[in-house]
Amino acid sequence: MSLRCPTVLRVLFAALLAMVLGGCSTVEETNRSQLMLPFFSDDVMNELGADAYAEVTREYRTITGTRQAQMVARVGQKIAKASGRNYQWEFKLLDAPTVLNAFCLPGGKVAVFTGILPLCEDENGLAVVLGHEVAHATSHHGAESMSQELLAMILIGAVALAVDETKWNDETKAIVVTALGAGAQLFFLLRYSREHESEADEIGLRFAIRAGYDPKAAPLLWERMAAQTDQGLEFLSTHPDPSNRARRLRELIPRLVAEEAARKVQPPAR
Repeated sequence: MSLRCPTVLRVLFAALLAMVLGGCSTVEETNRSQLMLPFFSDDVMNELGADAYAEVTREYRTITGTRQAQMVARVGQKIAKASGRNYQWEFKLLDAPTVLNAFCLPGGKVAVFTGILPLCEDENGLAVVLGHEVAHATSHHGAESMSQELLAMILIGAVALAVDETKWNDETKAIVVTALGAGAQLFFLLRYSREHESEADEIGLRFAIRAGYDPKAAPLLWERMAAQTDQGLEFLSTHPDPSNRARRLRELIPRLVAEEAARKVQPPAR
């Protein structure tokens, strides 16, 4: 095995390099490069999104015909149109008064839990929430996260294989591999998760502005969220601190408003 292991590792790293080089994409609204492994194509992710949507929405009563349900559908369709994506959009209001959340799965499957509506206060606040969730889908954050996690798993496996060939004792080997896994989670996966959240905040606010909603609702929403949630250390969290999000969005508003106004007056491409 000691003779074969270096060969196995070289082949594995060559395969990883080919996947990484062939799996790069760009987020349209921010021009950020992202890792998109070919295993997680749009067709695959849309199918996963539809399956997960059916499963989650079965767990809660879907509210229809009420003013709130109509508001979710109305605002959702405006945000969907502003995104410019021709997805098979669905917007459902789920009866869950204690759940302060909403989500959008790949392919445009959106659900809003009733618990977040009081925090939204009005259509402007709801547009901020839906813009953020829709931005996750249009930016392919789900596929990117799965690509990152798979890459991290493969790299940890490769290192574990190399460590197994050393003369270290079993306890030392276990410590090294465990530390590597913890480091990947803390410094790699969590950081990218926070980056996705910040990117969705920015793109979602752009969608809300484009749809005609008041961008000032964004920082106010996150300030209300900060008052109602108990956040731990941002460094150890998958989401940025709500107060920091409010501050960043307030700083972004003038630039995004100006850019969206300029976009409206640009002549259509021929």
